[in-house]
Amino acid sequence: MKHLLSIEQLSDDEIGWLIDSAAHLKATRGRGGQPLAGQTWALIFTKSSTRTRVSFEVGIRELGGFPMFLSKNDIQLGRGELIKDTARVLGRMVHGAVIRTYAQSDVVQFAAYSGIPTINALTDDEHPCQILADLLTIREKLGTWENRKIAFIGDGFSNMTRSWMWAAKHLGFELAVASPPACQPPAEFLAQLDAPNVSVSDDPQVAVSGAHVINTDVWLSMGQEDQKEKELEFAGFQVNAELLTNAAKDHIVLHCLPAYRGKEISEEILELHADTIFQQAENRLHAQKAVLVALVKQ
Repeated sequence: MKHLLSIEQLSDDEIGWLIDSAAHLKATRGRGGQPLAGQTWALIFTKSSTRTRVSFEVGIRELGGFPMFLSKNDIQLGRGELIKDTARVLGRMVHGAVIRTYAQSDVVQFAAYSGIPTINALTDDEHPCQILADLLTIREKLGTWENRKIAFIGDGFSNMTRSWMWAAKHLGFELAVASPPACQPPAEFLAQLDAPNVSVSDDPQVAVSGAHVINTDVWLSMGQEDQKEKELEFAGFQVNAELLTNAAKDHIVLHCLPAYRGKEISEEILELHADTIFQQAENRLHAQKAVLVALVKQ
């Protein structure tokens, strides 16, 4: 594993190893080694962040490295420098890069031209670090994702949903996505996915029926805030007490945050499942440390 660019590109074994490693790093926090000692990692963020920035800065420091935060206004990318030129420069100075941006192609191109380990910390296509943290949370709460049904309620073709679909493809659990018709994945993507254990419908009740994990996210992804009319598509797609009536008895609710109470999730359900949701947020730290350790072992 030279980079973490997407869940799609990971192997089944790599996902399993990363979750095992994250669990170990969590259990031994403060008592482990420092595999990043003497290394500087660039955090290149063109999208704002709370959990991603804090968890990566803390994680890099705990592993002995030095994080260097670079917003688009700190470097020449903000003035139009090509990503491949920035990559060539940073690849000669730092030891790895964590990139949170819009286009997946920017992360892929940076990895190709920089020659250093590169981590996708979120793009419009995928959010692999979040999915790894979510899988760790499911294992902690339910013991396993095997023979479990996971439901995703909301935008059916967001970065989170796409990453969940690839995770289901790799790991074999049942994934039921409920999304307004206009927000569902196109047929060509589903054909490429080729996962019979993944279903997509416009009925949240069907998706949640018997589900052990109910997952949701904001209706408008970062950069879509001005598309207020899109929110109208999601009437009836809120995760609330009524929707969860037919979920599995031992179900958990996940939300990658930030949450907009009263929109994609009710105040009541968020607070009822707050312990799990904020454990999920904490697990970003441990999952990302596992990724960092895997990349420096190459």
